[in-house]
Formats: sequence, C-alpha cells, structure tokens
Amino acid sequence: MRVLLLLLLPLTLAGAAEPDIACQGDSSTVYGKLKTVDANATKRTKALYANLRKISSRHILFGHQDALAYGVMWREWHKKKSDVRDVCGHYPAVFGWDLGKLGKGEVNIDTVAFNSMKSWILEAYKMGGVNTISWHLDNFVTNGSSWDVGENVVSAILPGGAQHEAYKARLDLLAGFFKSLRKGFLFKHDIPIIFRPFHEHTGNWFWWGQPYCTAEEYKELWRFTVKYLRDEKEVHNVLYCYSTDVFKDKEHYLLCYPGDEYVDILGFDDYQDVQPENDPSELTRQLRLLVNMAEERGKVAALTETGLESIPEEKWWTERLLQPVKADPVASRIAWVLVWRNARPGHHYAPYPGHASIPDFMEFCKDPLILMEGELPKVYKWNRREFRQGEFSAERKALKVKP
Repeated sequence: MRVLLLLLLPLTLAGAAEPDIACQGDSSTVYGKLKTVDANATKRTKALYANLRKISSRHILFGHQDALAYGVMWREWHKKKSDVRDVCGHYPAVFGWDLGKLGKGEVNIDTVAFNSMKSWILEAYKMGGVNTISWHLDNFVTNGSSWDVGENVVSAILPGGAQHEAYKARLDLLAGFFKSLRKGFLFKHDIPIIFRPFHEHTGNWFWWGQPYCTAEEYKELWRFTVKYLRDEKEVHNVLYCYSTDVFKDKEHYLLCYPGDEYVDILGFDDYQDVQPENDPSELTRQLRLLVNMAEERGKVAALTETGLESIPEEKWWTERLLQPVKADPVASRIAWVLVWRNARPGHHYAPYPGHASIPDFMEFCKDPLILMEGELPKVYKWNRREFRQGEFSAERKALKVKP
C-alpha cells in the first residue's frame, strides 16, 4: 500500500496545482471565445459570467450583504445561519462582503473578521451562491475613512502621486486575499468573485466621488487597478463591476466609465427611488437605461445595492422593489438585486423572524422572476449545448419558499 501511495503522490500533487486553469486567451476554446476583462480568467469565473448573462433573461438573483456573518440579535453563529433563511427557508443567492480596513486590522468596517469572511465566502460558494465584494477604502491622504472627503485622493494614488506606492501595497494585500479564496484539499481551485471597487462615485460621500476628482482621473485609477491585479499580481478569479449611485441619463452614467475592456458588469446602487416619498418609476427608468447599456456591450447588468432601512412599509418588497422592476421587460433583465445588511433592530434591510414585512417578502421570493440559493442552476459550470442553442433550457426547480 505504501508503494502504491508513493507512486500516486506525484500525480496527485501535479493535479493539485490548478485544474481550473486560466484560459490563456485561447479563442479556439469555448471559454476563450467569451470576452471578459481578464482573458485569462479561470473557467469557473468565465462560466459564472456566462451564466449571469443567461439567467438575467429569465430571472433575478436575490442578494443580501453579510448574510452569513450576522443578523438581527445574533453574530457568528456556530452553524450556517441567515435571517433570510430563517424567514423563507432559503439562503440568498448572492452574498455581499466588504474589504474596508483590509491590512489595518483583523476586522472590516462592519467588524467582520477577515478570516471568518473567507470561510463564509467558501460556504456561499459551496452552496452554489455568488460572492460579490465592495471595498470601502480608507483615505490615503488623511488616513480617515472612505467618507473623509475634500482632498483629491485619487490623484495622490495614481502613478506619480505621493501615495502611489501606498496604494500598490494595499492592492498587494487585496490580491493576496483574492488568491487565498480557494476550495479543495488536493485539487484546489479559485473561488470566483465579483469585485465592485470605487462604487457610488456619482455621489459626494466617498473620496473617489465626482466632486473630488476628474472623470479622467477616475478612469485612470480604475484601469490601473485592473491591470495591476490582473497583469502584475496574476489574479484571475475576478469579474469587475462598475457601479454608480443614481444617474440622470446615459451620459451621466458613462462619464467616468473606464471602457468596455475594463468592465464586466454594469451596476448601480439605488436607495433613493425605493423610499416611500419618491417616485418608483425612476427606478424603472434607470434600470432600463442600465440594461440597454449593458446589453449593447454584451455585458451583465445588476442592481448592486438597494433597500429601505428597517423596512417600515409592510408591502415594500412587492410594491416598492418588485413592481418597478417588473414594470418594464427591459428593466427586469438584471442579473441580481442586493439589499444591505442586517445589523440590529434599528438598522436592517431584510426581514428577520417576527418582522412585519415577512408575508410580503414571502410573496416576493415566490415570484417566478426571483431566484434564491436553493433554486439556482449550477452557475460555475457552463452548459455548452444550452449556450449554443441560445436557450436556458434548465427549468426553474420546483422548490417553494417555506412559511
């Protein structure tokens, strides 16, 4: 037996290196023909992108920020737990995380331990869910938070700027985190991630917002970030998502757009138009514009953040969120919608046991348009026959959300 194990060991170690090998930009393969920002993206990363494009023609994945890390009145449960699952029987399909404070301590801006986050990202992936990561990066000039505005920090971290080397050091940490997200013991592979840096830049609350840098500086920062992670650090398990806050028109949305070769997913964050006092048709209008811009470029569209704090409207889910999305057949072709975190009774964006909006949330989840984790197809596997036919042939599973 020992001899057999010794003979098999070299083969085992060779296979453990990376079976999900990057595509190397080979246009002769089915994966190589799919254009992503990273031509060498892993097969699973490209499969995720292809499946998001396909799913968005029929369904929308539901997402929740920090879903496994904590909820209302609980933190770091000893088993998998989620407020969403506790009220509807399914985990979210999309799991949002944030890497703010990476390299400055053991926890992020919401006191989520980075080591625990890695475990939860793995759990979400094993469930077949999608992981998306934002980055509330601290101010490099003042050492304040993302919300410490006023200085032109972007120019300071661009090549030639006083803080450029500090920014590259932070990118090194980010690359290390992304490359540490792996599944398997011997036959390891990278976990695909959707990365959403420098988000909501049409607003004025982050130091990378439009009032604090020029459009060209923002574009240069985005391009440098992508090229450094992809080409210098060889991070190949990332899809890049460009997401604004609310926008007036296409020109406004694309003002800081770095170019099709640097963006995989077009998203936007909208907390404004889902408020009771505002016009929900504005959400529909912007989603239609977003989807049109994405489809013109062969890309994915998503409502990357939204929600109403504490959900005081009992029918908010169906009337304020679902109806505006379904009001237009183009607007409904977004890949996912993500609501923010559940931190405490006064600050939450999804229902928890006993919440008044649960019956309406159940109706929201049961809608044929919405997919939860238990209803997902295999998003990390590309069914070539289905894509050749241009048809998402796998019917939605006959799983119902539980009361």
